[in-house]
Amino acid sequence: MNRVISGLSSMATRPLLAELSERIRLVHGLSVRFEAAGGVEVARRVREGAEADLLVLADGAVTALAKEGHLAAGTVRPLWISQVVAAVPEGSPVPELASESDLRSALEAAQGIAYSTGPSGTALVELIGRLGLTDALTDRLVQAPPGVPAGSLLSSGRADLAFQQHSELMDLPGVVIAGPLPGDTAIGSTFSGGVLASASRPGPALEVLDFLGSDTGSEIARARGMRAPGDGDSA
Repeated sequence: MNRVISGLSSMATRPLLAELSERIRLVHGLSVRFEAAGGVEVARRVREGAEADLLVLADGAVTALAKEGHLAAGTVRPLWISQVVAAVPEGSPVPELASESDLRSALEAAQGIAYSTGPSGTALVELIGRLGLTDALTDRLVQAPPGVPAGSLLSSGRADLAFQQHSELMDLPGVVIAGPLPGDTAIGSTFSGGVLASASRPGPALEVLDFLGSDTGSEIARARGMRAPGDGDSA
């Protein structure tokens, strides 16, 4: 019997979940289909009663939805951690990011700084504040629309420096990753999953969630620029 397990996710995990879904189909015979959108949009849809079995979002959003009763008790778990990296347009000088001073110089030199609507974007704005650069850089900040990678603003010429999860920037054409943020300025986003309380197939959905958090799932995640929570501070 063909059992389609439906899921909702943010854009940051879309390529990874597509690869994992194909692996689940081949190994376990379960058909899994994730629909991706901006994290804020996905959370809104869940609150409005979206029909799906699984949810994968930034940990803060998942925790909030679980507290509101939208996720089945005992199913929520952290899956992967994605480091925020800086990127520049292909052909541009790649800034050194070995120290906080390097990062500060890169920010001050940029004419347009792209960031996302998700948790990485919020963290970047907070970091700019901690560096004391809010007044100097506010007019240069360019927020990507929900569901649009910040790196796409590099290729379109709207920005010359972008910050977002490695997983969202690594495969974009015309984009060169400069590296993760140094030292205490590092930003990591944890993505968690859970079975929706309204799931029509909670059993198979839990099987899929188990696979996402398995050693195999973690290995595939590493190839997609993420790491498992148990990997500690290693990239």
